[in-house]
Amino acid sequence: MSMSRSVTASNPAILASDSKLPMIITASSIGTVIEWYDFYIFGTLAALLSSQWFPSSTPILALLQTLAIFWFGFAVRPAGAIVFGRIGDLIGRKFAFILTVTIMGTATGIIGLLPGYDVLGLGLPLILIVLRALQGLALGGEYGGAAIYVAEHAPDNKRGFYTSFIQTTATLGFFLALIVVLVTRLSYGDAAFRAVGWRIPFLLSFALVAVALYIRWRLRETPLFTRLKAAGKTSATPLKDSLGNKRN
Repeated sequence: MSMSRSVTASNPAILASDSKLPMIITASSIGTVIEWYDFYIFGTLAALLSSQWFPSSTPILALLQTLAIFWFGFAVRPAGAIVFGRIGDLIGRKFAFILTVTIMGTATGIIGLLPGYDVLGLGLPLILIVLRALQGLALGGEYGGAAIYVAEHAPDNKRGFYTSFIQTTATLGFFLALIVVLVTRLSYGDAAFRAVGWRIPFLLSFALVAVALYIRWRLRETPLFTRLKAAGKTSATPLKDSLGNKRN
């Protein structure tokens, strides 16, 4: 997300106090951890799900196809940064925040509801590609959005420090995915987990996204963006101002 009209946080009156910053960082990080969890569940279960999503007669090819769909989510992330960065610049950081976590959680939950290849046939890989694209778009907007949300609450000389906490969310989301898969697998047993238990980590996303949305509805717009909007200095063409200007 851009701030093309050159605004700094030098005025402490518009910033969050030091006592509020940990809460802001935590609230931003929780949603981002959940999005990384959603993103990585797909890859964590790829070896198991390849037999559910593709013909079992060619297990190696099925695994490669599943990993290709997993990779596709990474490929579209830059587009998500552009799309949701523009939304954040035009409408607001909070709105983009809520939109990304809703898209990610919904796409992940739907994966847990999909029937197998024996029911949908070739339609299943196509649906998975669309859902994976939505996941990638959402995460592309989420990660940068979380960083800019924290940065626009922090003082200039501590922006790097405070936004560094957002960088831990990818690892935490990955660990959360592994823990949920492990606990579910141990609870169901191997056979039952392969049959139906694998759906639980995906369906859990519906509950997690509800928590994230509750937290984010309670957040306020960033003070810098609020001041820009009140002064009528937000950019009407953020992509052009950010990418079409050599200085930026």
